Amino acid sequence: MNTRLLRITLALVASIPMWVQAQDSNLSKQFTACMDKSGDTTQGMVECIVAEHQRQDVRLNKAYKALMADLTPERKKQLQEAQRAWIKFRDANCGFYYDPDGGTMARVSGNDCAMTITANRAKELENLALP
Repeated sequence: MNTRLLRITLALVASIPMWVQAQDSNLSKQFTACMDKSGDTTQGMVECIVAEHQRQDVRLNKAYKALMADLTPERKKQLQEAQRAWIKFRDANCGFYYDPDGGTMARVSGNDCAMTITANRAKELENLALP
């Protein structure tokens, strides 16, 4: 198999989780539309993922503030500590995906990790805030 075909195959296989995630209600319709228009290029996918990560970060911050508003001072402190630990975990875990020897797909994987983990945390905080 030639190198170009191998790279294309790997890019397509690596993008499968993102297409599955796009169907998840945890991610926005804008992300699905962006990925559909990305042309399956690394740059296109990264731009879609970064934009969705920003949307999910806004969602996470909104959920965090809503949850904090309903907590006692002691529970607020616990949530702050948990959130700080989660941020350290996110940064360390997703930083691992940015493999300097991983080629262009490392950018996709690293950004996808940050987007996905942020969306999952936003959903978790939203669920905790439910009555």
